[in-house]
Amino acid sequence: MDQGEPRELTDPAALRALGHPLRQAILRRLRRTGPATSTSLARELGENTGATSYHLRRLAEHGFVEEVPERGRGRERWWQARSEDLRFPPRSRMSEEVRAAFDELGRLNVADDVAAFARFQRRRDDLGEWGDALLFARGALRLTAPELRRFWEDYMALYERYARATDPPGEDARRVLVRFVAFPDVE
Repeated sequence: MDQGEPRELTDPAALRALGHPLRQAILRRLRRTGPATSTSLARELGENTGATSYHLRRLAEHGFVEEVPERGRGRERWWQARSEDLRFPPRSRMSEEVRAAFDELGRLNVADDVAAFARFQRRRDDLGEWGDALLFARGALRLTAPELRRFWEDYMALYERYARATDPPGEDARRVLVRFVAFPDVE
């Protein structure tokens, strides 16, 4: 699963395209289970086909999804999420418009992460050995801003190593959500 060169998102329209709840749901579904049509997405997400079709086109316009022409027949269009390493400029380089869009995207992502964790907690006892798969660590480091940046780059290199090593995944593999967050402690 090579994500290619990192893509820095500085376009507020692209950030707004990502920061829409239905578009986030479409991307989650495409990443989780693979290519789909606007009709199948509409059925799964409880939306109408016109809405999913519209939002797929907006996502495609900004390069977040792409058509899978070899799967389509007639007017049927199949879509897949593009695998890419999205990065964001430092907040100090963001315009007010980019900051607002970035903040909304962050809010949606954190809410989705909290919901995913709650689903795991509710079903944990039914997951067998995967119920023990909550790997959690909390810590605090004393770093300079450049050291923190190097720490993050090392983390991303490790992530990429495992992403490539598991393509294609083993038969007993599961999709595992991985999150990294680091921020200064301010009191």
